[in-house]
Amino acid sequence: MATRRDFLTTLAAALGTAILARSPRVLRAERVPPHLSRIGIQLYTLRDLMEKDLEGTLARVAAIGYQEVEFAGYFGRTPEQIKAALATNHLVSPSSHVALPADDDAWKKTLDDAKTAGHEWVVIAYLDAALRKAPDDWTRLADRFNHLGLKAKDAGLRFAYHNHDFELARVGKGTALDVLLGKTDRKLVDFEMDIYWVVKGGGDPLAFIRKYPGRFKLMHVKDASPAPERTMMDVGSGTIDFAKIFAQGGTSGMKHAFVEHDNPTNAIASATNSYKYLVSLH
Repeated sequence: MATRRDFLTTLAAALGTAILARSPRVLRAERVPPHLSRIGIQLYTLRDLMEKDLEGTLARVAAIGYQEVEFAGYFGRTPEQIKAALATNHLVSPSSHVALPADDDAWKKTLDDAKTAGHEWVVIAYLDAALRKAPDDWTRLADRFNHLGLKAKDAGLRFAYHNHDFELARVGKGTALDVLLGKTDRKLVDFEMDIYWVVKGGGDPLAFIRKYPGRFKLMHVKDASPAPERTMMDVGSGTIDFAKIFAQGGTSGMKHAFVEHDNPTNAIASATNSYKYLVSLH
């Protein structure tokens, strides 16, 4: 099974840069949970279907009831084609996952593509292990994020970073995630909290929200089985109290939340199950 790292590496190579009539909403609910006005999905969940039929997959996502999507690659389409496909299905895409750029020229191409497609955030999805071998590496990464964030701001976009569990490793008196949050400029750098990976790494999402209010503009929503396995599960089928996390939306700064499952057995069924659970939380 391909990993996210494999996916992003393949995507970057394919792009040649360092980045990576409305369908009926048959399950659409009239109300959604507090602080979750629109439910989105990270399209990495459906990457195999997207590879085969991007436009058709977006139509199926809209039919489930999702209103927002987050991209992880354009699957050979241009930013203009992505924008058109979203409009056809009355979807919006506030953000897109990309790889850490090799240089400023690559970053400019990423930002230009994001603006054309209609994204507001560009999100670094993963950090290669070679970039995070020593404690001081996290400080250097924070500096790099500030630089990329400034470039994004100048382009009229926002920069964000998406965590996994390795950022929960101890660095000094806190974690690597604490270093990134503490040493980045909140005016330039947002964070996309992956709730599952925080829990998988032994962290408490609510504690991070209280410690760093307003920093988590984006969130990934996926569930975990009980400890110690903490296996990834469809939203609502595991142990994470999402209602409590969403209730802190005013503190976290959350503007968008995206359902995700890295390796679902059936991607459409997983997306449907998670959506049904989230609309039941009102």
